[in-house]
Amino acid sequence: MDASQLLPGRPRRWLVTGAAGFIGSHLAESLALAGEAVIAVDDLSLGRQANLDAISASVAAAGRGSLDIRIGDIGDRDFIRQACEGIDCVLHQAAIGSVPRSIREPLVSWRANANGFIEILDAARLAGVKAFVYASSSSVYGDSPKLPKTEDETGNPLSPYAVTKAVDEMVASVYARSYGMRLAGLRYFNVFGPRQDPEGAYAAVIPKWIAALLRGEPVRINGDGATSRDFCFVDNAVQANLRAAITLLDQPAGHCGAYNVAVGQQTTLLQLFEMLRAMLAETRPDVASAQPVFQDFRAGDIRHSLADVSRAAKTFGYRPTHDVVQGLRVALPWYLANVS
Repeated sequence: MDASQLLPGRPRRWLVTGAAGFIGSHLAESLALAGEAVIAVDDLSLGRQANLDAISASVAAAGRGSLDIRIGDIGDRDFIRQACEGIDCVLHQAAIGSVPRSIREPLVSWRANANGFIEILDAARLAGVKAFVYASSSSVYGDSPKLPKTEDETGNPLSPYAVTKAVDEMVASVYARSYGMRLAGLRYFNVFGPRQDPEGAYAAVIPKWIAALLRGEPVRINGDGATSRDFCFVDNAVQANLRAAITLLDQPAGHCGAYNVAVGQQTTLLQLFEMLRAMLAETRPDVASAQPVFQDFRAGDIRHSLADVSRAAKTFGYRPTHDVVQGLRVALPWYLANVS
């Protein structure tokens, strides 16, 4: 997306963690293309070198902004403190984001998502960072049945991953009160788009299903297909991060909040399957006859998800530009080109 209209005034210095990942790579690229100075950090444990190569080529071709890529672990205190020096705004995206993986390997998720979070948060505190925006998750709503989800009403977390994100929000609140930091946690709802990895046991549903349909493999739906999600195109997430950071710069010291980042539309898994099948069949007629395979519900998953995005709209002007259909139209060419 063109981020230049969201970034008034002089260029700033930004730190983006998880920059070789899906959302992080879009953030780093958008900022640099808007003429900002960006330090992009990743340890490549889950992020992809191909994403770094792609954004480096994009920024070099545009000939504006600066992109300083640094490979290292946010848990390495010396490394992350050096990365935070002179930074105005941090966009913290580094995490292990899979609910099933957190159930199988809870300590791995805890080290990355909780320990890693407080390491970079404290480094930002010591460096005098002016605005700190971090990736939270809709998983913090847990077993709360209320729809749409509003930020002040959460339930019991249903996975170790959800616990790590709830803890991050608590730590952020304490740092805001204790040290006057300005922080915003963005509760992402099923973000999708180009560069989202379709491979592996923990791949997100949209790229995983697209890959399966293109390869003639079974599309497996957990449960009866009536489970619903609020799918959010990645440009919406980029917009929310930039708007939140710029708004934080003008907030009083100690400001801290959590904000839903979604579209406010509910789509069932069966509806999603039918959308993907119809869109892919336009260029791959063999996909039109594909049928889903239903299997058991997955441990740790919530049944329904729908966001109220009015707080983000009121606080920093968030307005989603793509619904699920519009987002899929933009994303599908990337998958057709990159999924064998």
